[in-house]
Amino acid sequence: MTRIIDHPILGKLNDREKISFQYDGKIYEAYENETIAAALLANGIRKLRVHEESGTPRGIYCNIGHCMECRVMVNDQANIRACLTVVKKDMVVESGKQLPNPVKRMVEQR
Repeated sequence: MTRIIDHPILGKLNDREKISFQYDGKIYEAYENETIAAALLANGIRKLRVHEESGTPRGIYCNIGHCMECRVMVNDQANIRACLTVVKKDMVVESGKQLPNPVKRMVEQR
């Protein structure tokens, strides 16, 4: 795990409580007030979803909420930005999956 342990503004990491959360069925550790993106990165996870149509991997890109590449499912709610959402104890996070293309499916059915 890689984290900044002593930051001049955010303080010392040791002063924060450790919490657990679930990502794709596996339990990970985070620190209170840490974003989902930061916790996943610290746990070695880089791929957060796949492109809905092509299936290519996507991860954290801008980390400030503009690009929407870090969308995950949180407690059954879709399209949550991992870079802006703080981890909560026992939160269930799932990676974004490739979705069937409804237009392509309509064309194939004809």
